[in-house]
Amino acid sequence: MAHQLTLAAPDLRLDVNLLDYAVLALYFLTVLGIGFVARRTIKTSLDFFLSGRSLPAWITGLAFLSANLGATEILGMAANGVQYGVATVHYYWIGAVPAMVFLGVVMMPFYYRSKVHSVPEFLRRRFNGQTQLLNAITFAVAQILIAGINLYALALVMGALLGWPLMLSIVVSAAIVLGYLVLGGLSSAIYNEVMQFFVILAGLIPVTVLGLIKVGGFSGLADKVRQSALGDPGLHAWGGTASGDNPLGAHWVGIVLGLGFVLSFGYWTTNFAEVQRGLSARNTNAARLTPIVAAYPKIFIPAVTVIPGLVALVLFSDLGKPGGPQYNEAIPLLMGDLLPNGVLGVAVTGLLASFMAGMAANISGFNTVFTYDIWKGHVRKDRPDGYYLRLGRWATVGGVLLGIGTALIASGFSNIMNYLQTLFSFFNAPLFATFIIGLFWRRMSAWAGFWGLLSGTVAAFASYILYKAELIDFGTELNASFWGAGIAFAVDAVVSVVVTLLTTPKPESELRGLVYGLSDASLADDTIKGDKAWYRSPVLLGAGAVVLAAALYIPFV
Repeated sequence: MAHQLTLAAPDLRLDVNLLDYAVLALYFLTVLGIGFVARRTIKTSLDFFLSGRSLPAWITGLAFLSANLGATEILGMAANGVQYGVATVHYYWIGAVPAMVFLGVVMMPFYYRSKVHSVPEFLRRRFNGQTQLLNAITFAVAQILIAGINLYALALVMGALLGWPLMLSIVVSAAIVLGYLVLGGLSSAIYNEVMQFFVILAGLIPVTVLGLIKVGGFSGLADKVRQSALGDPGLHAWGGTASGDNPLGAHWVGIVLGLGFVLSFGYWTTNFAEVQRGLSARNTNAARLTPIVAAYPKIFIPAVTVIPGLVALVLFSDLGKPGGPQYNEAIPLLMGDLLPNGVLGVAVTGLLASFMAGMAANISGFNTVFTYDIWKGHVRKDRPDGYYLRLGRWATVGGVLLGIGTALIASGFSNIMNYLQTLFSFFNAPLFATFIIGLFWRRMSAWAGFWGLLSGTVAAFASYILYKAELIDFGTELNASFWGAGIAFAVDAVVSVVVTLLTTPKPESELRGLVYGLSDASLADDTIKGDKAWYRSPVLLGAGAVVLAAALYIPFV
């Protein structure tokens, strides 16, 4: 993703009035109000970190999706729409939906029924404490860095659109997220994320509809894209991928294996910031349905990100050109050009909600992993539950403060999107290899989990360093992230196999409920009335989502 996240305030300043600020103020008050209400339900650390495992699938599913609708999704995917055209849908239809369905159908039962609080805790039970600690530390670092990206991106947008100073935007946004997370924990985050999902759509749908009207509908948009810098290739998803001659500059092998398998499965199936929403569900079936419920709206999110990107491409001919606006300015430019006051306030609030939802997911994942997997797992193991509840709240404060610091670090990078993709290739791809091999190969030993994960992570770092030093040529940053993820996965897999053959596996009695084919008979059936209905079948609904995503490719082949 070779575009910069830099916004020039003089170009984008919106004509906001008192009505728009009233909408913003109402949103802030509602967010904090939800936090105060949720606080009444917090009695134990399980309530704070996992909502007492009590939420229905439709709530956890929308929260699962909203937690992903952060800075990269709204600004980044619209920017990709400008730069790469229709091919951006790969990030959704092959780069998200199949992995989300796999998580729900195959992996979520292992997470949920093992009663773990986090992904690193699952790794401790499957492998050993060293693997847990390694993953916990890398995950915690990644979440703080990504929270900083969300904060910095939000500050840039608020500064450009409203004229707020950078630090004021960072501190105000961080304070709001801190307020509702400390008050109500994950419940507060989840209920806010459900609301934020609808606020985000309320902000983006008017931009999409008015933009399409302005360019003459879908047919007018297609005609104008053909006359743009992208040309006809900008209207196709798979055209030219056999040779790499396409706007993405990617080969279909890289798209299918790099993005569609390693990167997407690595992100969606092992990223605890997402998985945590499923763990808060009321039973196993609701946990399985969580990512599948999210998959259906995910399929259609390109309608409010990629389409506005294409509209911006044809309305603002200088986008991405020297001296012109940056690609990431597509959505803000459209908001200023198309929306009347009042609706403008809703749109700005929608952007704000997207950044806050993303940051809240990062911080709620961080406080859980820090409290359970680092502190309780390796520092103070046998303290009363109230101790860990208080520690979780302090970890939330610390996470937000560190996020402010990493926001300032992010401000030093000229290309925030590439920075984020690099983090994913470092931490997600090797974790997926360790996880998927350990899940399906019961022979894999405890130390194979540790050394495989460590070597895969080191390989991802090495690949990126060699690319930046121009010792390896992957062509584009996009291809570099695909190949880096693939290299990390392969190295992790090879090391895991070698170490397994040289070490002793864990006895099957310790693996029940943690690997495929070894069920734990001691676990009670938690099925509730209605779970047997066809419309609550994870397999059936999951298959429907994959088929629908594949079918939507047909008009854009």
